[in-house]
Amino acid sequence: MMVELHDPVVALMRQVGRDIVMPRYQNLAAEEISEKAANDFVTIADKESEIRLAEGLASILPEAGVIGEEACAADPSILDRAGDGLNWIIDPIDGTGNFASGKPPFGIMIALADNGATLAGWILDPLTGRLCHATLGGGSHVDGERIMAKESTGDLPIAAISTIFMEAEERAEMKRKSQAIFTMVDIPRCAAEQYPRLVLGQNDVSIFARVLPWDHAAGTLFVNEAGGCCQRLDGSAYRVGEQRRGLMGASSPRLWDLAAKTYYA
Repeated sequence: MMVELHDPVVALMRQVGRDIVMPRYQNLAAEEISEKAANDFVTIADKESEIRLAEGLASILPEAGVIGEEACAADPSILDRAGDGLNWIIDPIDGTGNFASGKPPFGIMIALADNGATLAGWILDPLTGRLCHATLGGGSHVDGERIMAKESTGDLPIAAISTIFMEAEERAEMKRKSQAIFTMVDIPRCAAEQYPRLVLGQNDVSIFARVLPWDHAAGTLFVNEAGGCCQRLDGSAYRVGEQRRGLMGASSPRLWDLAAKTYYA
């Protein structure tokens, strides 16, 4: 089924990127941007993108439900069924803060999950056209080419840690523990970019405090199927629908273990 779904899903994502997302890039009026919560933006392009994606995915696989970020913002009860049965998971524009500011990176993310297990994931960069794709047991691909995760080549492994949703004390402790073990770098504020960086040798470790399915279902599968390691902080597998905090990804199991010992031992 995953093979049959791939081309229609990719065609839909590229169409939405071309017809809805990119025409609004660096072309948003002030009234077309709003703040759902502190540092959590939504634009007219997010809303229009999700509508088109939801309609298209429902046509591609009618038996699957749809869990979209903006639909859940309007009705949080939708998120309660994210781990039940077969569901499309949609992030219509990941990195909306960047998009609204007229700068990269941002992306479109889609996953298909069955009772909490992610079966397939797609991550499209509408600016460059780069497509990252993974299927459960089928490996990870970038623009159709099979890819394996690789570690960075610097003196120290590179850690990009999302501290946005951490308390100030936890944030300071993360920075202290990183000294002499990791090189800390800024996050791109976009999971659609952060997960590829773990596979492409740009970053080695990423830690996410807030874990919402549209941000992480596709990316977690992409890292794991590429031979990296993305798990909950206690070492358990990530599953869609689990509404608890904390997730860590790494370019290799070795570096996941190192980060776990450094930050959580």
